[in-house]
Amino acid sequence: MPDFWISLFVLGFCAASLAYLLARRLRVMALVDTVWTAGVGLAAITYLWVHQLETAQAYLVAGVIGLWSLRLTYHLLRNRVLPGQEDPRYVHLARYWGVTAARNFYFLFLAQVLFVALFVFPVSIAMRAEQLGLWDGVGVAVALLALFGESLADRQLAQFRSDPVRRRQVCQTGLWRYCRHPNYFFEWMHWLSYVCFAIGAPAWALSFVGPIAMYLFLRFLTGVPHSERSSLSHRGAAYRTYQQTTNAFFPWKPHQPKN
Repeated sequence: MPDFWISLFVLGFCAASLAYLLARRLRVMALVDTVWTAGVGLAAITYLWVHQLETAQAYLVAGVIGLWSLRLTYHLLRNRVLPGQEDPRYVHLARYWGVTAARNFYFLFLAQVLFVALFVFPVSIAMRAEQLGLWDGVGVAVALLALFGESLADRQLAQFRSDPVRRRQVCQTGLWRYCRHPNYFFEWMHWLSYVCFAIGAPAWALSFVGPIAMYLFLRFLTGVPHSERSSLSHRGAAYRTYQQTTNAFFPWKPHQPKN
């Protein structure tokens, strides 16, 4: 039903514009991240309602994406927006853009609507699988593991940074010992669950759009590059050593630094 996607873009444009005005008022552009996380959850549940998908499969997928959306949106609001301290990524962008920052940030907020549509697409395919089966159990297991892993990584990093003595040190405890961005890895893993849910649905292979797009964004565009730049700026040589001994994305045992 194309009307859903048209409505998504129209309402998304309005919501993103309002969120941008609020971010300007709060002086915290990190609010842009919640536009995407909350938008995906709301759009997926709306898709379920508009298309009247009254099946256990559709409700299961809606529950998984809803839980993901609530957790991540709450985490971002609590740790990035409500403290009122701008995320280093957006500080860097503001400096890089200079006099065009206000305009470019608005475009960034509007771009979230495209990202919402992109990631709701594989969820919508998963909702249309005809009946529950073994792969749905695998999907739930993957989603729960991803949720636990990302929550654990966030908590371990927060505990490490809560000690003022360690504020400028590199976190290498817990999951952070095995890769430099375990939170991003488990976020990517979450989107594999919709591939499992979609098996048996028409055009189920298109559900790979989710994990492929998420990997490209996190590894090469919006995630790792900006985070690494910020960490190198604040932690210098210690972080360079961490880069030499620890995988960037996929967890693995640490290795010896290169001479």
